[in-house]
Amino acid sequence: MIQNKQYTLKKPELASFTSIPDVIKELTGHYVLRWCICKVTDEELVIEATTYDGELGRFAIGASDRHYPGKRVVVSIIPTGVGCDIGGYAGDAAPITSMLAAATDYLITNPNAVNASNFINLESNVVYTEGSSIDLFCQGSVDFHLPYTNRVGLIIDKVPDQSLDVIFNVLNAVRAIHGVDVRDYVITERPIGGRCVWNKSGIFVGTVDNPDVLFGACDELIAKGVNAIAVASTIQDLPLNIYADHFAGKYPNPIGGTEAIISYLITRRYQMPSAHAPLINVKQLELEHNIVDARGAGEMSSTSGLACILIGLRRAPQLGPRANSRVADVINLNNLLAVVAPAGCLGGVPALYAQAYGVPVIAVRQNRTILDVTKSKLGLQNVIEAETYAEAAGILLALQRGINLESIVRPLQTLRYCNYSAS
Repeated sequence: MIQNKQYTLKKPELASFTSIPDVIKELTGHYVLRWCICKVTDEELVIEATTYDGELGRFAIGASDRHYPGKRVVVSIIPTGVGCDIGGYAGDAAPITSMLAAATDYLITNPNAVNASNFINLESNVVYTEGSSIDLFCQGSVDFHLPYTNRVGLIIDKVPDQSLDVIFNVLNAVRAIHGVDVRDYVITERPIGGRCVWNKSGIFVGTVDNPDVLFGACDELIAKGVNAIAVASTIQDLPLNIYADHFAGKYPNPIGGTEAIISYLITRRYQMPSAHAPLINVKQLELEHNIVDARGAGEMSSTSGLACILIGLRRAPQLGPRANSRVADVINLNNLLAVVAPAGCLGGVPALYAQAYGVPVIAVRQNRTILDVTKSKLGLQNVIEAETYAEAAGILLALQRGINLESIVRPLQTLRYCNYSAS
């Protein structure tokens, strides 16, 4: 069973921010799929967590002693379901992702930053991987093995034949135009049952009625030799009025939280890359304007959300060496130059583990969200605040060149020895 709950933790109960997963597991007895700090007061933290009581893979937390020198890595986090001004829509964070990627060797980001149904803007050095894999990377639990290509398997939710016509046209277009190796597919006999959930904090998350259907399809595809899994399914309990307001630029995307849970389940159980897309994009909405907010236009102008995840999964990182897979490069926590995140969303795994490992976090004020979990409220010491993503890119360039940021702002403090006296 999957549960989304809110927990209030007293600050003295925590040895550190990184002990939060263990505290939640102790409270629930279940596997913690994902968690984040959604509110901070002087005395306590409010945590939103998704737990699962089934069997998943286990990963040790701790910085790896394996080193792969010569590659600089940046993680750019665009949280889903929290109303990011940039990245909370259909791939509208792609331009800033490309800009940040120009300032490093590899830029790791989550799929919703660049996914836009039929449209995806994916630079060759952007590492496309879902949030669970990013969490494991930032904890030091896994190395990313970057493949030349993956063998992608597709899970299609049980739907009427007319929807299958759309899906297979998209599937064949991606194979013909982008050269993606879609090895095989499974059409489920029962619905997967993804459902949209709106938490108390205003964050959109999700649940899955039938994880066994999802896992059964994965087992079938893996037996056929795939090493990356795409899922196209229907999301239930979607609040259509809020979804319409989303396309007017007023609300977070209510679908992304459910998509994250589906991909988290697959990645944690099978230790391979995965991504989810809406099977058929919702069109029957009472829209304020037929021409929607520009940030959501990619989704509104596409029939299915499938194309972008198939393209993204082609070179998504494996969480370890895998038989019959050629690897172009390997990176891990020791390559991490910085984490970039919205300034009000610093309560997730990447930012908090960056604090633990002494990795700089660049907090971008421009990317507002519904949360207010900031540097000052958490007492983080390793955060560099930037007004815009353009400024964040400049900071990344300075960090990789070893330039002290104090040296490029004015006034610049003059150092003098103690007995110095001006004549």
